[in-house]
Amino acid sequence: MDKAAKKLLRCAIYTRKSTEHNLDLEFNSLDAQREACEAYVTSQAHEGWRLVHGRYDDGAFSGASLDRPALQNLLSEIKASKIDVIVVYKVDRLTRSLTDFAKLVELFDQHSISFVSVTQSFNTTSSMGRLTLNVLLSFAQFEREVIGERVRDKIAASKAKGIWVGGSVPLGYASVNKKLVVVPKEAETVRLIFRRYLELGSIRDLAENLDLEEIRTRRQSLASGQTRGGIRFGVGPLAYLLRNRFYVGEVIYRGTIHLGEQEPILDRPLFDAVQSKLAASATDRQLKLRSSLSLLTGRIFDDRGNRMTPTHTNKQGARYRYYVSHAVLQKRRNEAGAVTRVSAPDVETLVVRATREHLQSHDSDSRPAPGDRELIEQNVAQVVIMRRVIEIHLVCDRRRPADGVSVEMIEVPFVSTPNTAAKGVVYSPSTVQLKNNGSRDALLIAIAKARAWIDDIVESRVSSFAEIAKREGKVERHIRLLAPLAFISPKLIESIIKGTVSSFQVTALARKMPLSWAGQSNPLSQR
Repeated sequence: MDKAAKKLLRCAIYTRKSTEHNLDLEFNSLDAQREACEAYVTSQAHEGWRLVHGRYDDGAFSGASLDRPALQNLLSEIKASKIDVIVVYKVDRLTRSLTDFAKLVELFDQHSISFVSVTQSFNTTSSMGRLTLNVLLSFAQFEREVIGERVRDKIAASKAKGIWVGGSVPLGYASVNKKLVVVPKEAETVRLIFRRYLELGSIRDLAENLDLEEIRTRRQSLASGQTRGGIRFGVGPLAYLLRNRFYVGEVIYRGTIHLGEQEPILDRPLFDAVQSKLAASATDRQLKLRSSLSLLTGRIFDDRGNRMTPTHTNKQGARYRYYVSHAVLQKRRNEAGAVTRVSAPDVETLVVRATREHLQSHDSDSRPAPGDRELIEQNVAQVVIMRRVIEIHLVCDRRRPADGVSVEMIEVPFVSTPNTAAKGVVYSPSTVQLKNNGSRDALLIAIAKARAWIDDIVESRVSSFAEIAKREGKVERHIRLLAPLAFISPKLIESIIKGTVSSFQVTALARKMPLSWAGQSNPLSQR
């Protein structure tokens, strides 16, 4: 009767090995761990222990993190209440991190999971058992850190001797028996790139020239059967290639230059000439930026993180300035944000005015107001152009963006082009946070956002309100509540701008507003 009443405990065995060494053997370390664990589970059969059918083996995965496929599969099974006991050979097979172990123990406690190490006797349900585990994991983490230090020291010593220690193989070389040898055809491509840069003097022009001549990056075949590379050279990779001292037989490690053992591809005079031209171009670019009319250069981005570059066009003797997304300039239009080009004077005026008024409302200092360029350089970290809103990220404590991480954000309603006025809210509030008009501005910003959300859904940039909520960092209920604001009539918007409505409460308007424009003449009591 006692045997019949014995509770059945479903046991899962987890094994791990840090490296690929000997994994191809018929009987490897993972098999040895599993055999020992299976024997232990069998010995506990009288307690109702039964082994589940699935295997949870992570070969060639470090214990420094929990990002391991078999472990994640095991954790999913735990959350689905399909496992009662986890069996490992040693506790460091599960993790070598105290922080990760604390997370795992919390998960085990939530699902009433027992944890057993075959070679280390302890019980996680007792305080002494937890102490024992923490001591063991402290030593495991110490061992991992010592191994890391030893590897870094070995890399430093190898680099000092000019030895290539692995990583991406530069264009022009191939790895043969862990040594780099020159590939003649690729080496000639490298020399061509360096010579062509001296002729053109611009990395962007160089990229376009190589594209026209159909000179592509190295094509590589992966073990999975897929291919990588064989694409046009980008500006960033070309800039890195042109500065790579590996091509003149040198190795750089932590800022120190060592003589490498690889055969150089470039002559020293050619390499030095390119470095001089690159340095001169960088200086000219900084001087040009300082004298440029474009105030937001280097600080303005589209809503997908692409930097926007100043450009201009001349029509009938007049110059029109714009900011254009890098993704468009680099022929990656599918990666561009919702707004790919904006009028430079329009966006600069809005950013300068909003920044100045925000600072004046929060700063009682009587110092003379700085000029527009100085204002932007001292206070604006980033400007993000969205479909209906401009996000202005201000640096706190008046520090330069690179010196601090404390940033606050203000938003300004915005429509990118005048001919879209019928589709959007055209309104520039007199200030971002005036005491009397703050609610009105908040309502107009909410309307602009709601219209942008509906546009995203209609144009299939997002598939649901849940996706918008995740992107905005809000709950889905909040998005669904404000979404009807996208259908406010132009007449009601005009009343809001003029301030002739008695209430500017966003939620009140969203709840009471009919979707029909005819019924929106007085959704809230007018004064």
